[in-house]
Amino acid sequence: MKTPTNEISPIQTGIFILMMCFVVAISNYLLQFPVQGVLFGINLPDLLTWAAFTYPMAFFVTDLTNRQFGVKAARIVVFAGFALGVLISIYAATPRIAIASGTAFLVAQFLDISIFNRLRASAWWKAPFISSLLGSTIDTVLFFSLAFATMFVFLGANDDFAIGSAPLLGVFSSEVPRWVSWALGDFCVKIVVGLLMLLPYGGIVMSMNNKKFA
Repeated sequence: MKTPTNEISPIQTGIFILMMCFVVAISNYLLQFPVQGVLFGINLPDLLTWAAFTYPMAFFVTDLTNRQFGVKAARIVVFAGFALGVLISIYAATPRIAIASGTAFLVAQFLDISIFNRLRASAWWKAPFISSLLGSTIDTVLFFSLAFATMFVFLGANDDFAIGSAPLLGVFSSEVPRWVSWALGDFCVKIVVGLLMLLPYGGIVMSMNNKKFA
């Protein structure tokens, strides 16, 4: 698959930016809320926040933009999402969360764009899946480490609930800071959501191939 030569119009740019901004905004908001309840003996508040289910859609938006309009357009959309994410985090969270969120988002999305571009000539599913997988890995490591790890405490105070001890993944006997289980649970959900998003991605790409996207 060759690099697309389609020029993205201002309207199309606005549509993708709005999509990205919505995903970033709702994910930053839902990050405040652990999933409540117990499932198969697992204490879910020790494992997940609701943002884990929405944030992977940012890679979906980036990959769609990249697939149809190329790297330059995808970077514009990512920068818009980055700016909004930092502003929301500064307003709704703490400077440390803003730094962690912005850094993780920008690095992970740019990695996604680069890997997707290298794999765009492969089978239709490889570029979005592999780029999202690696991007999600980097995003998880960077965000949770910068936001909660004690080694980065110079960025700001830790959240007491996040660093409080809890069983690993809510089930193992080993006690770890709660954010470690959040990171592992978050990553697992990102992979599942990334796989599920391949279905609408494939359908939209087929539609784009058959008619002009507007």
